[in-house]
Amino acid sequence: MDELELLKKDWQKEDNKFPKLTYKEIYKMILKRSSSIVKWIFIISLLEFAFWSLIAFVLKDADFNKQFENYHAESIMIPFAVLGYVILAYFFYAFFMNYRTISVTDNVKILMENILKTRRTVKQYVGFNLIYLAVSAFLVLGIQFNRDENMISAIDKATANGELFKFYAITILVTLIALAILIGLVLGFYYLIYGILLKRLNKNYKELKKLDA
Repeated sequence: MDELELLKKDWQKEDNKFPKLTYKEIYKMILKRSSSIVKWIFIISLLEFAFWSLIAFVLKDADFNKQFENYHAESIMIPFAVLGYVILAYFFYAFFMNYRTISVTDNVKILMENILKTRRTVKQYVGFNLIYLAVSAFLVLGIQFNRDENMISAIDKATANGELFKFYAITILVTLIALAILIGLVLGFYYLIYGILLKRLNKNYKELKKLDA
C-alpha cells in the first residue's frame, strides 16, 4: 500500500491526529507515483528486449535456424528485422520521453494528459509486437513455401493428387493455431506486467480527476 492510500485511511479515522495535506502535497505524491510507474515501463521494455535478444542468440545454432539459413532469404529478413529494431527504438525513446516529461510536470491537467499519452504508447507498443509476431510467422511460412525443398516436394505431391488447396488449408490452419497459442502467452505476459502498471497509472489518473474537480 502506498503513502497516499495510508493517508486516506488515516483521514477516515475519527481520532485522526494527522494534519490534512494540501492540494500541492497530494499532487506531488501522485506525480512521484506516476513518474515511478512510467520509469518501470521504460525499464521493463528494455529488459524484455534484452530477454528476447538473448533467446535469439541462444537459439541461433538450433536446427531450424541453421536450416533457414540455407533458404538465403537475407534480402527479405534483414530489412524486416531492421524495420522492427527501428520501430522498437522509437518506442524506447517514447517511453523515456514520457518518463522525463511526467517527472517535471507541474500542472494537474498536463500530468493527466501525459498519463493518457503513456497509456496509449504502451498499448501501441503491445499492438506492434503482436502484429510483428504474426507477420513474422507468415513471412517465414511464405519463404518455406518457396525455398524449402521438403515443402516444395510436398506441394508438388499435393498438386499431383489434386489436394493442393487441402494442403495449404491444413498448413495455414496449423500455423494459425500455433500462432494463437503463442500470442495468448505473450498477451498473458503483457497483462501481468504492463497491465498491472497501466492499472496503477489509471488509478493515478482518477485521483487527479478528483483533485482537479
